[in-house]
Amino acid sequence: MDSYVEHPPLPALAGVVRTVWIQRTGEAAYVQRHLPTGGVEIHFPIGGRPQLVGPLTGPEVEVIPAHTTMVGVRFQPGSAPPLPTVLDDLVDQRLGLAELWGSPVDGLVETMAQAGTPERALMFLQTHLLREYRRAVRVDPLVGEAVKALMPWQPVDIDSLATHLALSASQLRRRCLHAVGMSPKALQRMLRFQGFLALAQAGATATGRRGADGMAGLAVDVGYADQAHLSRECLRLTGLTPRRLLGGDLDRCACGHEHSASYQPFLAGRRTPLLLA
Repeated sequence: MDSYVEHPPLPALAGVVRTVWIQRTGEAAYVQRHLPTGGVEIHFPIGGRPQLVGPLTGPEVEVIPAHTTMVGVRFQPGSAPPLPTVLDDLVDQRLGLAELWGSPVDGLVETMAQAGTPERALMFLQTHLLREYRRAVRVDPLVGEAVKALMPWQPVDIDSLATHLALSASQLRRRCLHAVGMSPKALQRMLRFQGFLALAQAGATATGRRGADGMAGLAVDVGYADQAHLSRECLRLTGLTPRRLLGGDLDRCACGHEHSASYQPFLAGRRTPLLLA
């Protein structure tokens, strides 16, 4: 039986990892539609070769073989694991982790294959990542602040954000391209759509303007002009209409997967205003 369950990352990784997950396929291959999140992901089939999925600008459809158990890590925008290049070189690419990390991946593959359970394998992967972050990874703090500011709950102007961070607009753009793989404006659009998905997955009640309830209200809550605006963005980013993406239910996600570990932290700042000088 197919299953997909998300979990919170280790507390020490919570600042750089949005969620970790375990996926199992059943008797038949499973067609998985990966959506843009603003971050990179590691996909690690137990006993197989792990891959890094670079920042996506649109949907990526993958056919996962039958009887596959896979663990994964979804990183926050601007918080990628150690890589030999900047992220704008990896946009919309899927690369073998061994190409990026070299021989240590072989030992990690063997360790995870012998873990006994996917939960233990996922723990080994997170422990490895934690060591790497402590040893080598330096996250750009200004990009981190920009990512927080670009969350959909309090829309900001990109030029005002650059001024707030004591950067020029071109400096902010360059740093975001290197650390995130996309411009601040593109990331803002990506996070706005992720905000809508989080609300839909949580079955949230809209707090939008009077008369804008259901999907229209959720669209307003995250900064879309109206439901038609959301529908256009959904089609561009996912290749599907909102109804098809959500499994036929326009008020909440009906995919049957457990996403709470991903959407709960994302929604934590929903009512927190951002003040820019």
